[in-house]
Amino acid sequence: MSDQASNQTRWGSDVVAETIRALGYRYIALVPGSSFRGLHDSLVNHLGNADPAMIVCLHEEHAVAIADGFSRVANEPMAVALHANVGLMHAVMTIFNAWCDRRPILIIGATGPIDAHARRPWIDWIHTAKDQGALVRAYVKWDDQPVSAEAAVESVLRANQILRTAPMGPAYVCLETEMQEARLDRPVRVPDVARFRPPAPPAAAPETVAETLAMLRAAKSPVLLFGRVSRDGEDWNRRVRLAETLGATVLTTLHNASCFPTEHAMHPLAPIGERPTPAESDLLRRADLIVSFDWHDLAGLLRARLGEAQTQMPAEARIIHCSLDSYLANGWSMDHQALPAADLPVLADPDRFTAQLLRALDEEAHWQKPAPLVPDTNHWARNAPLAADPNAVFDAEQAAFTLAAFAREHEVTFARLSFGWPRSASRFRTPLDFLGKDGGGAVGTGPGHSIGAAIALRESGRLTVGVIGDGDYLMGVNALWSASHVKVPLMIVVMNNRSYFNDEVHQERVALQRGRPVENKGIGQRLDDPAADIIGLARAQGFAGGEPAGSVAALLERLNEGARIVAVGGRYIIDARIAAGYGTN
Repeated sequence: MSDQASNQTRWGSDVVAETIRALGYRYIALVPGSSFRGLHDSLVNHLGNADPAMIVCLHEEHAVAIADGFSRVANEPMAVALHANVGLMHAVMTIFNAWCDRRPILIIGATGPIDAHARRPWIDWIHTAKDQGALVRAYVKWDDQPVSAEAAVESVLRANQILRTAPMGPAYVCLETEMQEARLDRPVRVPDVARFRPPAPPAAAPETVAETLAMLRAAKSPVLLFGRVSRDGEDWNRRVRLAETLGATVLTTLHNASCFPTEHAMHPLAPIGERPTPAESDLLRRADLIVSFDWHDLAGLLRARLGEAQTQMPAEARIIHCSLDSYLANGWSMDHQALPAADLPVLADPDRFTAQLLRALDEEAHWQKPAPLVPDTNHWARNAPLAADPNAVFDAEQAAFTLAAFAREHEVTFARLSFGWPRSASRFRTPLDFLGKDGGGAVGTGPGHSIGAAIALRESGRLTVGVIGDGDYLMGVNALWSASHVKVPLMIVVMNNRSYFNDEVHQERVALQRGRPVENKGIGQRLDDPAADIIGLARAQGFAGGEPAGSVAALLERLNEGARIVAVGGRYIIDARIAAGYGTN
């Protein structure tokens, strides 16, 4: 603690700050506000702006997005402070996004005095709500509004315990202003926080493990679907060993972070994207057992690939579905997706379930491996390009192959990948190669996610690269100031087709359905006249950048230049001027 912390006088917010520190939070992202001025003072003058250290942001959305990106790497939450009702309203989109991502975040809010007599005219009235947590209650795991220092200690302890308990998600604690600013006339202690730690993720029942093994033993064509699983290297290795021991085919998805080596022999198809492919449909039709390890949309996957009219009648194969996600379904949001059919539901953490299956398999004298569903000669990686075609149109596909080739020569973490990233450019070999999509479908989160990941990877030696669309970038560009402020090394590549192109695709579909002019699809979508200065906007936030890249050669030149700058602690922006279109891979 700072010198001031030795002073015997303590305030309500001092106790809250001490509790956050005791729980091990290293950072707190915030936009300052008067409603938590007491806590702000405690963080600075009581704790010395360390553990947690402040990450100052220019918008509350960015604060939450940075915390989301951090947790994707660090396997621990970041704290966020939001000012009153207005700061919370600024942040609701990214809170919902973190909820859909199942990311743990400790969100500290604040409200004006509950006692109306204590409110300053005008400002305290408009920054006070009777039930501020109602703004986010449908998409946080828990919320509270303590009105004493003792209650605040318990509230922060409980929030931390809940948000770190699988399935994880954000929690919100709203601090009343007078409680923060009250001088304490009594001892209020922070207890041993180890006695309030979250429980271990639940394992499957022994009889469930035995039934799973019996179904796997009887299967001739088993398929393992790995979805929302951990970034831990040991868990990664166990997934590989499970697939190799069983001889089972593996599928993964670009919705989630890399969780299995995509070039492995047991991963014969490129990671699943938005649109079904004939190869995916054929493989799933021939499977006689599908084991889902928290696949985020199992029913939707099978319906889309198997062409069934009704979601709940999707597959002849027997299905085992391991997930804890049903604990979070609340009826307000449909992020729980369609209801999947399952012959054996497994209410357990998918990584613990994997470990249990491996232990049981170790006791098997012999395991008869099935014939592969896809011959090795047809493995996707054998036929996918290893580099871009310099003679092809420079579009999202060719830019992606350029980035993928660059990543094979550097230790790159792709914090985000933009729309149009081809599946066949997805050669992921470690748990940190790719950190997953934006789970809530929000726009403007790519810069924040990339910054949070870069903070978590600061001492790792890895090069953090956020590949984001121009629309996503322009909505979140001022988040880059925070990266410069905390001097975190980072590279951002903007796939710049000068359009909200995903919506052009939608407008084209509607026009075709209605027999209307397809050529009008770009009206109200294009980001030109004037074209946004992608590089200039980043330079204004402290980033370096060269000329826009309009070819494979130019992009590779910018990537190498950026790598040199980031290697010495800098930040670099690339404007990849790609043609409209998403390609076919």
